[in-house]
Amino acid sequence: IELEIPRDRQATFDPQLIAKYQRRFPGFDDKIISMYARGMSAREIVGHLRELYGIEVSPDLISAVTDAVLDEIAAWQARPLEPVYPLVFFDALRVKIRDEGVVRNKAVHIALGVRADGAKEILGLWLEQNEGAKFWLRVMNELRNRGVDDILLAVVDGLKGFPDAIRAVYPEAMVQTCIVHLLRHSLDFVSYKDRKLVAAALKGIYRAIDAAAGEAALSAFDEGHWGRRYPAIGQSWRRAWSEVVPFYAFPADVRRILYTTNAIEALNAKLRRAVRARGHFPTDEAAMKLLFLVLNRSEKEWKMGPREWVMAKAQFAVIFGERFTRAMAA
Repeated sequence: IELEIPRDRQATFDPQLIAKYQRRFPGFDDKIISMYARGMSAREIVGHLRELYGIEVSPDLISAVTDAVLDEIAAWQARPLEPVYPLVFFDALRVKIRDEGVVRNKAVHIALGVRADGAKEILGLWLEQNEGAKFWLRVMNELRNRGVDDILLAVVDGLKGFPDAIRAVYPEAMVQTCIVHLLRHSLDFVSYKDRKLVAAALKGIYRAIDAAAGEAALSAFDEGHWGRRYPAIGQSWRRAWSEVVPFYAFPADVRRILYTTNAIEALNAKLRRAVRARGHFPTDEAAMKLLFLVLNRSEKEWKMGPREWVMAKAQFAVIFGERFTRAMAA
Protein backbone atom coordinates (compact mmCIF):
# COMPACT_ATOMS: atom_id res chain seq x y z
CA ILE A 1 0.00 0.00 0.00
CA GLU A 2 1.45 3.40 -0.98
CA LEU A 3 0.68 6.24 1.41
CA GLU A 4 0.89 9.97 0.63
CA ILE A 5 2.20 11.61 3.82
CA PRO A 6 1.37 15.34 4.12
CA ARG A 7 4.41 17.60 4.32
CA ASP A 8 4.82 21.14 5.60
CA ARG A 9 7.60 23.62 4.97
CA GLN A 10 9.20 23.14 8.39
CA ALA A 11 8.85 19.31 8.22
CA THR A 12 7.14 19.30 11.61
CA PHE A 13 4.25 17.03 10.65
CA ASP A 14 4.39 13.62 12.33
CA PRO A 15 1.75 11.03 11.36
CA GLN A 16 0.20 9.33 14.38
CA LEU A 17 -0.96 6.03 12.88
CA ILE A 18 2.19 5.15 10.93
CA ALA A 19 5.48 6.74 11.94
CA LYS A 20 7.87 8.27 9.41
CA TYR A 21 9.86 5.70 7.43
CA GLN A 22 7.86 2.86 8.97
CA ARG A 23 7.22 0.14 6.42
CA ARG A 24 4.79 -2.06 8.37
CA PHE A 25 1.87 -1.45 10.74
CA PRO A 26 2.65 -1.69 14.47
CA GLY A 27 2.09 -5.29 15.57
CA PHE A 28 2.15 -6.54 11.96
CA ASP A 29 5.19 -8.74 12.58
CA ASP A 30 3.58 -10.12 15.73
CA LYS A 31 0.50 -11.11 13.73
CA ILE A 32 2.68 -12.95 11.20
CA ILE A 33 4.56 -14.77 13.97
CA SER A 34 1.28 -15.67 15.69
CA MET A 35 -0.09 -17.21 12.47
CA TYR A 36 3.18 -19.10 11.93
CA ALA A 37 2.96 -20.44 15.49
CA ARG A 38 -0.47 -21.85 14.65
CA GLY A 39 1.10 -24.03 11.98
CA MET A 40 0.39 -21.87 8.91
CA SER A 41 2.98 -21.95 6.14
CA ALA A 42 4.42 -18.77 4.58
CA ARG A 43 2.12 -19.11 1.55
CA GLU A 44 -0.92 -19.70 3.76
CA ILE A 45 -0.09 -16.55 5.72
CA VAL A 46 0.21 -14.60 2.45
CA GLY A 47 -3.26 -15.80 1.42
CA HIS A 48 -4.72 -15.03 4.86
CA LEU A 49 -3.37 -11.45 4.84
CA ARG A 50 -4.68 -10.93 1.30
CA GLU A 51 -8.14 -12.19 2.27
CA LEU A 52 -8.34 -10.44 5.64
CA TYR A 53 -6.62 -7.10 4.98
CA GLY A 54 -6.52 -6.88 1.19
CA ILE A 55 -2.75 -6.47 1.18
CA GLU A 56 -0.09 -8.28 -0.80
CA VAL A 57 3.07 -9.50 0.86
CA SER A 58 5.61 -11.99 -0.42
CA PRO A 59 6.50 -15.36 1.12
CA ASP A 60 10.04 -13.97 1.41
CA LEU A 61 8.78 -11.23 3.72
CA ILE A 62 7.03 -13.83 5.90
CA SER A 63 10.25 -15.84 6.09
CA ALA A 64 12.26 -12.72 6.95
CA VAL A 65 9.89 -11.85 9.80
CA THR A 66 9.89 -15.36 11.25
CA ASP A 67 13.68 -15.70 10.76
CA ALA A 68 14.07 -13.00 13.40
CA VAL A 69 13.10 -15.74 15.87
CA LEU A 70 16.25 -17.76 15.03
CA ASP A 71 18.51 -15.49 17.10
CA GLU A 72 16.09 -15.83 19.99
CA ILE A 73 16.17 -19.63 19.63
CA ALA A 74 19.98 -19.67 19.64
CA ALA A 75 20.09 -17.56 22.83
CA TRP A 76 17.41 -19.71 24.48
CA GLN A 77 19.18 -22.96 23.57
CA ALA A 78 22.44 -21.66 25.11
CA ARG A 79 20.97 -20.07 28.26
CA PRO A 80 22.27 -21.11 31.70
CA LEU A 81 20.22 -23.77 33.49
CA GLU A 82 19.60 -24.73 37.11
CA PRO A 83 22.45 -26.66 38.81
CA VAL A 84 20.14 -29.52 39.87
CA TYR A 85 16.93 -30.95 38.39
CA PRO A 86 15.15 -33.55 40.52
CA LEU A 87 13.35 -34.94 37.47
CA VAL A 88 14.00 -34.70 33.73
CA PHE A 89 11.82 -36.27 31.03
CA PHE A 90 13.48 -36.94 27.68
CA ASP A 91 11.09 -37.47 24.77
CA ALA A 92 10.93 -37.07 21.00
CA LEU A 93 8.48 -36.35 18.21
CA ARG A 94 8.88 -36.99 14.50
CA VAL A 95 8.74 -34.22 11.91
CA LYS A 96 8.93 -34.39 8.12
CA ILE A 97 11.59 -32.11 6.64
CA ARG A 98 12.63 -31.63 3.03
CA ASP A 99 16.31 -32.49 2.68
CA GLU A 100 18.08 -32.42 -0.71
CA GLY A 101 14.75 -32.68 -2.50
CA VAL A 102 13.52 -35.62 -0.42
CA VAL A 103 11.14 -35.42 2.54
CA ARG A 104 12.74 -37.27 5.44
CA ASN A 105 11.61 -38.15 8.95
CA LYS A 106 13.70 -36.47 11.62
CA ALA A 107 13.40 -36.57 15.38
CA VAL A 108 13.10 -33.49 17.56
CA HIS A 109 14.22 -34.42 21.07
CA ILE A 110 12.84 -32.53 24.05
CA ALA A 111 14.19 -32.35 27.59
CA LEU A 112 11.57 -31.28 30.13
CA GLY A 113 12.97 -30.58 33.60
CA VAL A 114 11.00 -30.39 36.82
CA ARG A 115 12.59 -28.01 39.32
CA ALA A 116 12.56 -28.50 43.08
CA ASP A 117 9.57 -26.15 43.40
CA GLY A 118 7.64 -28.28 40.89
CA ALA A 119 7.74 -25.78 38.02
CA LYS A 120 8.49 -27.30 34.62
CA GLU A 121 11.08 -25.96 32.21
CA ILE A 122 12.09 -26.97 28.68
CA LEU A 123 15.85 -27.45 28.85
CA GLY A 124 16.30 -27.66 25.10
CA LEU A 125 15.29 -28.95 21.68
CA TRP A 126 17.61 -31.02 19.49
CA LEU A 127 16.83 -32.00 15.89
CA GLU A 128 18.61 -35.10 14.61
CA GLN A 129 18.00 -37.64 11.85
CA ASN A 130 20.28 -40.36 13.20
CA GLU A 131 20.19 -40.91 16.96
CA GLY A 132 22.82 -42.89 18.77
CA ALA A 133 25.17 -42.96 21.73
CA LYS A 134 27.36 -40.13 20.33
CA PHE A 135 24.35 -37.86 19.85
CA TRP A 136 23.03 -38.53 23.36
CA LEU A 137 26.48 -37.94 24.85
CA ARG A 138 26.65 -34.60 23.04
CA VAL A 139 23.26 -33.60 24.48
CA MET A 140 24.30 -34.57 28.01
CA ASN A 141 27.58 -32.66 27.71
CA GLU A 142 25.67 -29.63 26.45
CA LEU A 143 23.44 -29.71 29.54
CA ARG A 144 26.54 -30.04 31.73
CA ASN A 145 28.20 -27.07 30.01
CA ARG A 146 25.08 -24.98 30.55
CA GLY A 147 25.31 -25.48 34.30
CA VAL A 148 23.41 -28.70 35.08
CA ASP A 149 25.59 -30.47 37.67
CA ASP A 150 23.13 -33.17 38.69
CA ILE A 151 19.99 -34.95 37.50
CA LEU A 152 18.36 -37.05 40.20
CA LEU A 153 15.93 -39.04 38.06
CA ALA A 154 16.00 -39.20 34.25
CA VAL A 155 12.95 -40.65 32.50
CA VAL A 156 13.77 -41.88 28.99
CA ASP A 157 11.83 -43.52 26.18
CA GLY A 158 13.94 -46.66 25.81
CA LEU A 159 16.20 -45.48 22.98
CA LYS A 160 19.35 -47.56 22.63
CA GLY A 161 22.47 -46.03 24.17
CA PHE A 162 20.60 -43.28 26.00
CA PRO A 163 20.92 -44.62 29.59
CA ASP A 164 24.67 -45.17 29.12
CA ALA A 165 25.14 -41.62 27.81
CA ILE A 166 23.27 -40.18 30.81
CA ARG A 167 25.35 -42.18 33.28
CA ALA A 168 28.59 -41.20 31.52
CA VAL A 169 27.95 -37.54 32.33
CA TYR A 170 25.73 -37.92 35.42
CA PRO A 171 26.96 -41.13 37.08
CA GLU A 172 24.68 -40.73 40.11
CA ALA A 173 21.51 -40.23 38.03
CA MET A 174 18.77 -42.82 38.41
CA VAL A 175 17.59 -43.77 34.92
CA GLN A 176 13.99 -44.88 34.50
CA THR A 177 12.30 -46.16 31.36
CA CYS A 178 9.14 -44.17 30.66
CA ILE A 179 6.27 -46.47 31.61
CA VAL A 180 3.93 -44.71 29.18
CA HIS A 181 6.26 -45.43 26.24
CA LEU A 182 6.76 -49.01 27.38
CA LEU A 183 2.99 -49.53 27.49
CA ARG A 184 2.55 -48.00 24.05
CA HIS A 185 5.31 -50.15 22.63
CA SER A 186 3.61 -53.20 24.17
CA LEU A 187 0.31 -52.34 22.53
CA ASP A 188 1.98 -52.01 19.13
CA PHE A 189 2.04 -55.82 19.10
CA VAL A 190 -1.68 -56.10 19.92
CA SER A 191 -4.71 -56.10 17.62
CA TYR A 192 -6.97 -53.12 18.14
CA LYS A 193 -9.87 -55.11 19.61
CA ASP A 194 -7.62 -56.56 22.35
CA ARG A 195 -5.82 -53.39 23.40
CA LYS A 196 -8.00 -52.36 26.34
CA LEU A 197 -7.89 -55.84 27.84
CA VAL A 198 -4.13 -56.18 27.40
CA ALA A 199 -3.54 -52.70 28.88
CA ALA A 200 -5.61 -53.70 31.91
CA ALA A 201 -3.63 -56.94 32.28
CA LEU A 202 -0.33 -54.99 32.29
CA LYS A 203 -1.40 -52.77 35.20
CA GLY A 204 -0.47 -55.50 37.66
CA ILE A 205 3.18 -55.11 36.61
CA TYR A 206 3.68 -51.36 37.07
CA ARG A 207 1.32 -51.09 40.03
CA ALA A 208 3.07 -53.86 41.99
CA ILE A 209 4.26 -52.98 45.48
CA ASP A 210 7.96 -53.61 44.73
CA ALA A 211 10.35 -54.95 42.08
CA ALA A 212 9.98 -58.59 43.17
CA ALA A 213 6.19 -58.35 42.99
CA GLY A 214 6.47 -56.57 39.63
CA GLU A 215 8.65 -59.33 38.21
CA ALA A 216 6.23 -61.95 39.54
CA ALA A 217 3.37 -60.06 37.84
CA LEU A 218 5.37 -60.00 34.61
CA SER A 219 5.93 -63.77 34.82
CA ALA A 220 2.22 -64.26 35.49
CA PHE A 221 1.41 -62.14 32.43
CA ASP A 222 3.86 -64.19 30.31
CA GLU A 223 2.21 -67.42 31.39
CA GLY A 224 -1.34 -66.10 31.05
CA HIS A 225 -3.65 -65.85 28.05
CA TRP A 226 -2.38 -62.51 26.74
CA GLY A 227 1.29 -63.29 27.31
CA ARG A 228 0.99 -66.51 25.33
CA ARG A 229 -0.95 -64.77 22.58
CA TYR A 230 1.47 -61.82 22.37
CA PRO A 231 4.87 -63.11 23.58
CA ALA A 232 6.72 -60.05 22.23
CA ILE A 233 5.19 -57.95 25.04
CA GLY A 234 6.89 -59.86 27.83
CA GLN A 235 10.14 -59.87 25.86
CA SER A 236 10.08 -56.07 25.49
CA TRP A 237 9.48 -55.58 29.24
CA ARG A 238 12.33 -57.95 30.14
CA ARG A 239 14.75 -56.16 27.80
CA ALA A 240 13.95 -52.88 29.56
CA TRP A 241 13.68 -54.37 33.06
CA SER A 242 16.91 -52.89 34.48
CA GLU A 243 15.51 -49.40 33.72
CA VAL A 244 12.04 -50.35 35.04
CA VAL A 245 13.27 -51.52 38.47
CA PRO A 246 14.03 -47.98 39.82
CA PHE A 247 10.32 -47.19 39.43
CA TYR A 248 9.49 -49.52 42.34
CA ALA A 249 11.65 -47.54 44.78
CA PHE A 250 9.04 -44.78 44.74
CA PRO A 251 5.68 -44.52 46.50
CA ALA A 252 2.40 -43.99 44.67
CA ASP A 253 2.65 -40.17 44.54
CA VAL A 254 5.92 -40.28 42.61
CA ARG A 255 4.87 -43.24 40.45
CA ARG A 256 1.81 -41.34 39.24
CA ILE A 257 4.10 -38.60 37.93
CA LEU A 258 6.11 -41.23 36.08
CA TYR A 259 3.31 -43.27 34.53
CA THR A 260 0.63 -40.66 33.95
CA THR A 261 0.91 -38.67 30.74
CA ASN A 262 0.40 -35.23 32.28
CA ALA A 263 4.04 -34.18 32.61
CA ILE A 264 5.12 -34.16 28.97
CA GLU A 265 2.31 -35.65 26.88
CA ALA A 266 0.10 -32.54 27.03
CA LEU A 267 3.02 -30.49 25.76
CA ASN A 268 3.82 -32.99 23.01
CA ALA A 269 0.16 -33.04 21.95
CA LYS A 270 0.33 -29.29 21.23
CA LEU A 271 3.56 -29.67 19.28
CA ARG A 272 2.19 -32.60 17.26
CA ARG A 273 -0.98 -30.67 16.35
CA ALA A 274 1.11 -27.82 14.97
CA VAL A 275 3.40 -30.23 13.11
CA ARG A 276 0.43 -32.09 11.57
CA ALA A 277 -1.09 -28.80 10.44
CA ARG A 278 2.09 -28.00 8.51
CA GLY A 279 2.56 -31.43 6.95
CA HIS A 280 6.27 -31.02 6.24
CA PHE A 281 8.88 -28.28 6.54
CA PRO A 282 11.24 -26.88 3.89
CA THR A 283 14.23 -26.72 6.29
CA ASP A 284 15.35 -27.74 9.78
CA GLU A 285 15.19 -24.07 10.80
CA ALA A 286 11.53 -23.81 9.74
CA ALA A 287 10.65 -26.76 12.01
CA MET A 288 12.58 -25.33 14.95
CA LYS A 289 10.93 -21.92 14.53
CA LEU A 290 7.46 -23.43 14.71
CA LEU A 291 8.19 -25.65 17.72
CA PHE A 292 9.83 -22.81 19.63
CA LEU A 293 6.91 -20.47 18.96
CA VAL A 294 4.37 -23.11 20.02
CA LEU A 295 6.29 -23.62 23.28
CA ASN A 296 6.27 -19.87 23.92
CA ARG A 297 2.56 -19.49 23.16
CA SER A 298 1.51 -22.35 25.45
CA GLU A 299 4.02 -21.73 28.25
CA LYS A 300 1.41 -20.93 30.90
CA GLU A 301 -0.36 -24.23 30.26
CA TRP A 302 2.62 -26.60 30.43
CA LYS A 303 4.83 -24.80 32.96
CA MET A 304 2.75 -25.62 36.04
CA GLY A 305 4.14 -28.43 38.18
CA PRO A 306 2.54 -31.88 38.50
CA ARG A 307 -0.38 -31.97 40.95
CA GLU A 308 1.34 -34.72 42.94
CA TRP A 309 4.56 -32.75 43.38
CA VAL A 310 3.88 -31.55 46.95
CA MET A 311 3.76 -35.15 48.18
CA ALA A 312 6.47 -36.31 45.79
CA LYS A 313 8.86 -33.62 46.99
CA ALA A 314 8.99 -35.13 50.48
CA GLN A 315 9.78 -38.54 48.99
CA PHE A 316 12.56 -37.11 46.83
CA ALA A 317 14.08 -35.52 49.95
CA VAL A 318 14.19 -38.92 51.68
CA ILE A 319 15.45 -40.91 48.69
CA PHE A 320 18.04 -38.44 47.39
CA GLY A 321 19.01 -36.66 50.62
CA GLU A 322 21.56 -33.86 50.21
CA ARG A 323 21.33 -33.95 46.43
CA PHE A 324 17.67 -32.90 46.63
CA THR A 325 18.43 -30.39 49.42
CA ARG A 326 20.88 -28.73 47.03
CA ALA A 327 18.14 -28.46 44.42
CA MET A 328 15.85 -26.80 46.99
CA ALA A 329 18.55 -24.28 47.86
CA ALA A 330 19.32 -23.37 44.25
